[in-house]
Amino acid sequence: MTEPVDFDVIIAGCGPTGAVLAAELRLHDVRVLVVERETAPPPSLVRVVSLHVRSLELMAMRGLLPRLLALGRRRPVGGVFAAIPTPAPPGLDSAYQLGMPQPVVDGVLEQHAVSLGAEVRRGCAVVGFAQGDSVTVELSDGSSVRSRYLVGCDGARSTVRKALGVGFVGEPSRNDTLMGELEVGVPHEEVATRTAEIRATMPWFSVSPFGETCRVIVPAVGVSENREATVDDFKQALRAIAGTDFGVHSPRWLSRFGDATRLAERYRDGRVLLAGDAAHIHPPAGGQGLNLGVQDAVNLGWKLAGLLAGWGSEALLDTYETERRPVAEDVLTNTRAQVLLASSEPGARAVRRLLTELMDLDAANRFLIEKITAIGIRYDFGSAADLVGRRMPDVALSEGTLYDRLRLGRGTLLDPSGQLTVSGWADRVDVVTDSTVDAPVLLRPDGYVAWAGDGPLEACLARWFGPSEVAAQ
Repeated sequence: MTEPVDFDVIIAGCGPTGAVLAAELRLHDVRVLVVERETAPPPSLVRVVSLHVRSLELMAMRGLLPRLLALGRRRPVGGVFAAIPTPAPPGLDSAYQLGMPQPVVDGVLEQHAVSLGAEVRRGCAVVGFAQGDSVTVELSDGSSVRSRYLVGCDGARSTVRKALGVGFVGEPSRNDTLMGELEVGVPHEEVATRTAEIRATMPWFSVSPFGETCRVIVPAVGVSENREATVDDFKQALRAIAGTDFGVHSPRWLSRFGDATRLAERYRDGRVLLAGDAAHIHPPAGGQGLNLGVQDAVNLGWKLAGLLAGWGSEALLDTYETERRPVAEDVLTNTRAQVLLASSEPGARAVRRLLTELMDLDAANRFLIEKITAIGIRYDFGSAADLVGRRMPDVALSEGTLYDRLRLGRGTLLDPSGQLTVSGWADRVDVVTDSTVDAPVLLRPDGYVAWAGDGPLEACLARWFGPSEVAAQ
């Protein structure tokens, strides 16, 4: 007889990936505990992240987009690949991304998870675990809790991944970067002039006003490795790059990050799974990291919830890795390429000039933008139908929009005829009958098209939503 558990799922880490996963699970009444080592989100607001088109679509599906739009700044989608200043091609589903400080994003997503009933314990971390019929998780406060599954969303140095013994294959950091919020000792006009000169050949360099302080991003030239950044490190790196340290002083927040590129050998081992930076890390080029993790979480959430509810299968849960790991591989590939294009070496500069010319072609520009923004993803569902495996854009209905109907994280059959049925799956799939829609489609809870009239609907429902009329475990 299986011993009782305290939670259905324990999530290590309450960054964007962990918070979104907790919220997705709570949409299906899964009992969730999220443990987070930090007692509070990082204080700095200079670490601005980008929410790309696909992530914004997911936020819209869950009703979070208006709140995020009120807190962020819209930015054009053009110029996202290797900072090559090319405008977006015409006809994209969305012409903007959203820039906002990461602590703000973290706060919105955590509050959303808590509002849905997730329990979050800060100042507490996973230090070990053992799995069998359940997972016994040891916490840093000396306590232990039991759950049916554990998901490591605990970052690049993931304790969960290391304890699993899962390899993290790739390359170590070759080029570290300093990022911080500091005051400067010279007029901002002088800073702006020198920064513009440097960015002409080094687009990743930045010293830009941020309220009364400046956000400083500078390659860590000559700075010792494997220790926390200091003001002296910033001074040394700025002198090496800009010929002046701009009199930086009075730091509010300092950090250091590298361009290591690594991918977990597998995303699942029994009852333990990995997501976000615990599964993949890469250079920040293109601003894809947070987005990749959030999209992992939405892909995983409904599948794990289905298994816990009794209608999902082990095979369904395994599609999390088969779908998301290739996406991560692609992100690692394009960020490696972008890092090379940022080099000041003659060969890299020549390739950059050539690629800049190619991006004047709408097809090339669109290909790269759809890659960075994740709207070009197509999962292999084994169908030749053009829509199947792709994400469904928001479409206007006779009342509201499609994404308004996806708030509950359930499957959705969009039917213009009113003649289709999901009898036997009504506890997992909603039907939206609307004559304004061109053709019927079945959407998974993550908004990807599972069926578009290609084959029997019942077979597709069984594949993604289990057998009909399943009693919950």
